[in-house]
Amino acid sequence: MRHRRIPTRRIALAGAGAAALAASAILLPNANAATTANAAPASLNQATAVKLASTLASHLGDRAAGSYYDAQAKRLVVNVIDPSDASSVRGAGAMARTVRYSTAQLHAATVTLGKQARIPGTAWSVDPRSDKVVVTADPTVTGAKRDRLNKAVKSLGDKVVFKQAKSQFKPYILSGDAIWGSGVRCSLGFNVTKNGAPFFLTAGHCGNASNTWSDSQGGSEVGQTVDSQFPGTDYALVQYDDPNSDHTSAVDTYDGNQQAITHAADATVGEQVQRSGSTSGLHGGSVTGLDATVNYSEGTVSGLIDTNVCAEPGDSGGALFDADAALGLTSGGSGDCTSGGETFFQPVPAALNAEGASIP
Repeated sequence: MRHRRIPTRRIALAGAGAAALAASAILLPNANAATTANAAPASLNQATAVKLASTLASHLGDRAAGSYYDAQAKRLVVNVIDPSDASSVRGAGAMARTVRYSTAQLHAATVTLGKQARIPGTAWSVDPRSDKVVVTADPTVTGAKRDRLNKAVKSLGDKVVFKQAKSQFKPYILSGDAIWGSGVRCSLGFNVTKNGAPFFLTAGHCGNASNTWSDSQGGSEVGQTVDSQFPGTDYALVQYDDPNSDHTSAVDTYDGNQQAITHAADATVGEQVQRSGSTSGLHGGSVTGLDATVNYSEGTVSGLIDTNVCAEPGDSGGALFDADAALGLTSGGSGDCTSGGETFFQPVPAALNAEGASIP
């Protein structure tokens, strides 16, 4: 991403879009006999589908059961628990799909998990494609901890599906190159403005580690951490020392071009996204779950975006985006960009609202 702060280094994000799931493959086994309404939905591009998903969620209110974008079929699939809502969903141009559990019911399951299974090395998120909460454990969850997790999962019945991560969940912080703090390296997320002054967002676990930041190892200071939130959430606000700095709101796509960032937006499951980081560069993928919780050994973070985008140590704080929309800040996850992985992101709108900041 190209920012004022570093003329010699540009934190960038872009990447290839992930392959979308076909309609015939979107349900996990035993998905409670979800049914699809017999109507041809409108063909929608991703931007239009994301906006429509937000509109229909507001319309359905407490009857909402989630939605996702099927990029291959170019359609928005909206879950309903009351078949009488299907006609209004179809009328809006989406595909209606009757499922068993509402968003509120699945969220309640995550609350139960938070009380009974807040174990380092576990994570969970709401997946509207399966109408379930997907619970994941990394290889450190063994013995009594695994027994405790299994008991919690079993108590929730078919609201939950379990999967095993291949490597440990951890925040992606590292000593190295990019934005440098006190012996740590992270990635700049998005340039923002607060009360007319220039700031940038990065990960909260990065802000906890350092009060000052530079553009190179041992370089001069370019900004100071003014607020840092981790665990619970995972974002930090850093103020540039120079109020007249070049505060460009754009990403470097590593091909000589830039992608302007004009606003922040909430993510949608199935949305194809791109991510930048100072270690692994540009990578893409898709949103796989929302309302995610990850239990790092350093603490629990909730309300995250779950993705199949890879990331590596040093990518913490880097930006997740879709075209000109800022979506998230890299928190952590498992895996790497050689074998693939799962990465969680702090939603940008929540961070901006909490800080009273905005995308320039």
